[in-house]
Amino acid sequence: MNCASITYSAHAIRRMFERKVSTADVELVLNSGLVIEDHPNDYPYPSFLLLGINQSTPVHVVAAKIPTSNECIVVTVYVPEPSRWSADFKTRKKS
Repeated sequence: MNCASITYSAHAIRRMFERKVSTADVELVLNSGLVIEDHPNDYPYPSFLLLGINQSTPVHVVAAKIPTSNECIVVTVYVPEPSRWSADFKTRKKS
């Protein structure tokens, strides 16, 4: 995703702690994960949902990117629930 710097929202830090996801895990997803959803019209900055795999565990990171500085703001982090995602964790299941 090419982040010049990374800022973690308070929500993301709370969720990372609850879900036992480290900053190294998040940085791995930001650097080498796959963008599975793109939200260019999100306010105040465009955001992305990225999928990464850490030691066979899928991890989703929602991050916004400030276009003028390439700063990434991590909004939330979670391990996707199989009941809500396709087998490859790239597509949401229809409700």
